[in-house]
Amino acid sequence: HTQYMTKPCKYFLMAMLWSVTHAALPADDTGEPLSVSGVLAAMGQRLAMSGAADANDTLRGNLSLQSDISFRPTAVDELSITFGLAEGNGLNPASPFVLAPWSVDMEADVRDINGRGRDYLLTAWYRHGIGFESGARLDLTAGIIDATEYLDENRYANDGYTQFMNAALVNGPNFFAPAYDAGIVAAWQHGAVSMQGLVMNVGENVDGNEYDYYAVAVDVATRSAPGEGNYRLNLTTTSDDFLDPSGLRARRRHGIMLSLDQQFGPWLGGFLRLGWQDDAAAVDYRAIYSGGADISGTAWGRVNDNIGLGLAWLEGANTGIDRTHV
Repeated sequence: HTQYMTKPCKYFLMAMLWSVTHAALPADDTGEPLSVSGVLAAMGQRLAMSGAADANDTLRGNLSLQSDISFRPTAVDELSITFGLAEGNGLNPASPFVLAPWSVDMEADVRDINGRGRDYLLTAWYRHGIGFESGARLDLTAGIIDATEYLDENRYANDGYTQFMNAALVNGPNFFAPAYDAGIVAAWQHGAVSMQGLVMNVGENVDGNEYDYYAVAVDVATRSAPGEGNYRLNLTTTSDDFLDPSGLRARRRHGIMLSLDQQFGPWLGGFLRLGWQDDAAAVDYRAIYSGGADISGTAWGRVNDNIGLGLAWLEGANTGIDRTHV
């Protein structure tokens, strides 16, 4: 049982999955039905605190692997499975900050996912697409899904592996988007406009309660003289299964998020993320205001390089946090 997996066994399984990922299987853009992809990342972070009785410097590391297997039997159907393994939890258990220093799946995140008793299997879903004569397309997805794949997207600040590490610059921490549980997604696209509707049932929240989650997103893509831009509006709500600050009454969670990115020429891009949530339930942050720039390596002849610069200001809600700067 994976619950009792030893470290040597885990390392062997990670090596095996990584080997399969790099085997001679077709890439997604070849038109072949089967593709395997993945990411393997190692991290070391140092925490230096002052002004506290236990202010000792801490150095922690983490090894994380995600492997995606996709099968496309037809041009409009796809079956996808994602596995995640990790060794260590990095600075997350040691840090005094609410925001995760590295916002990827750690060892604790891939075990007993959402209280379901499931380990290492992150997503498993089936998607069917329907095309229309007008050029519109409707995609229907059902299975174990990750809401962040459909909500709060951003071209320059959305990936903990290849962009920013801190949670404030990967997704809006005050914007509630659960991952790795049962859900249904309907995605409509016509020209430059796309819309997503999402429903999930999640096994456990921070209060230990099962809850339902609902979200709608509208994305508008633009093309102008400076370059491509994306302007997104996300709305979310939940069932009333979240405790208020007193811990006596159950409340819903509501949120709204604007996520914007825009090119400014061949090597410069910018992003903004502005979001607010209701604080009837116990929540750490009421609002986030973040932004930054992406500088492409085309400016110095290396098209695969990027420099990311980001700042975030978060307004505390009702759990004792005043504000956070990143």
